[in-house]
Amino acid sequence: MSQTGPMAPHHRRAVFTVIASTLLVLAIATGTLVAVFYKHLDGNLHAGQAIKHETTKKQSGPKAPLNILVMGLDTRDCAGCKIDNEPGGDGSDTTILVHISADRKSAYGISIPRDALVKPVACTEHSLYKETGLVQWNAAYSAGGADCTAEQLEKNFGVFVDGYITVNFGGFKGMVDAIHGVNMCIPFELSDPTYEKYTFEPGKSVHLNGTNALKYVRLRHVYGHGLDGSDIARMKRQQAFISAMIDKLHSADTLAQPYKLVQFANSLTKSMTPSPEFDSVKKLVKLAEQVKDIDLTNIQFITVPSQPYDVPRTDPVWGRVEILPAAKKMWKRVRQDKPLSQSLASGAISAGGAGTTSDSTAASGSSTPSGTASASGVPSGSSSDSSSDSSSSSTSPSGSTSAETSEQATKDAAKYGLCA
Repeated sequence: MSQTGPMAPHHRRAVFTVIASTLLVLAIATGTLVAVFYKHLDGNLHAGQAIKHETTKKQSGPKAPLNILVMGLDTRDCAGCKIDNEPGGDGSDTTILVHISADRKSAYGISIPRDALVKPVACTEHSLYKETGLVQWNAAYSAGGADCTAEQLEKNFGVFVDGYITVNFGGFKGMVDAIHGVNMCIPFELSDPTYEKYTFEPGKSVHLNGTNALKYVRLRHVYGHGLDGSDIARMKRQQAFISAMIDKLHSADTLAQPYKLVQFANSLTKSMTPSPEFDSVKKLVKLAEQVKDIDLTNIQFITVPSQPYDVPRTDPVWGRVEILPAAKKMWKRVRQDKPLSQSLASGAISAGGAGTTSDSTAASGSSTPSGTASASGVPSGSSSDSSSDSSSSSTSPSGSTSAETSEQATKDAAKYGLCA
């Protein structure tokens, strides 16, 4: 029998998928104080390189669907950012592709594991992973930057990328602190003794400031309670954090205090590098104004169907991630601007419930307190794809009671260190 194990912990870098949500709320922050703060925010922005597209955009016009690549950088040049005593290297970790529907009524973000092996593009042809003929996903940023990562996505998945945004450690901390922190529901003690050596105590509403939030989204080597220390579980927790942050940004506590929005926008623009398509506040506001009215329940986050390679430790791809065949159907839905299928949505984390999935929300009939995230569901693609062509939201299994569904949601969430 093949010997398998968790993904290798080499070159650990931060995953700041939370910045996907900032695009959807930037209009609020800038529009409120545009006359006073416009020039300052605009001066913060410095554009990156243009994308050398590997595919073409099939839809056109002001209401065409949009695909925006969001990445985080692991620079540690800010106070409190050296949380793990690692030097960092301006690298990129797992990226998120944010798909915004043409009717501007829904959006979903797709996380791509940093250890996934994919086909190389021109900018990564010298970054092959051992003798596989493939490259590791996050090698693209190291080889050629955000534009190289966008080109890699287009070639491998056939999805046109309209633009990208990157944000560093300092920006993440600043955004969290600007809204006075985010609350997370933590079902049991979460501890990473391997590198970070810090612990989060359990609680229904654990308050995280910028520094602690940075530690939370970096937790990876977490074991016990059925956790395997993998990056997949970490991505699920990060998606839950995104949802809680979106909820906090849209709460009355934040919107009624303009200085919070000013600080949030300032932290974001000071630390972000956008593609030329989004290199000014005016362009970002124009985009955000199109999507700012999307209902929170229609914003979801999933992970591309994937799993660690099932091979012996001696195999060169051991510890790396394989993109599963189910991903082809998912990317097809993106290209055709279709909502998530039922099987994909069953593992999604929704911003509408501050981190709950449609399954758990249906079971409980309620959501969590504002700014407190919880989540459940199975990893995208891990269940059968028999309903892959269905566009409806997932529902309770036929014949099961609400109590049974709620209990299953709790078990599924616990696999990732989350509440249901």
